[in-house]
Amino acid sequence: QVQLVESGGGLVQPGGSLRLSCVASISSFSIYDMGWYRQAPGKQRELVARVTSSGNINYADSVKGRFTISRDNAKNTVYLQMNTLKSEDTAAYYCNAYHYYSPHSQRDYWGQGTQVTVST
Repeated sequence: QVQLVESGGGLVQPGGSLRLSCVASISSFSIYDMGWYRQAPGKQRELVARVTSSGNINYADSVKGRFTISRDNAKNTVYLQMNTLKSEDTAAYYCNAYHYYSPHSQRDYWGQGTQVTVST
């Protein structure tokens, strides 16, 4: 059974930093595109950052220059380094693993989420 387990969330003051980690119990982790999404109360879930199996990276405009996504295939782990945090970054952050096998076969897994609260 595939599990994605996030950690590293918490309460931080504006301007501070946090590093989120997501460990995936996937035997073929390296072929998965890995992403971080977030959902604030009353809002839809949105993509924060994504790193593909080939290493391509994209970020939401709102976090460019502040957040960095990385992956360690040897550890089945994806990270999200968050710097210069703002109150608007407050949300539950979710890890996602996705792989496209064919038009009729994809794998899409989610973690349980970790809360990030940016406040004084």
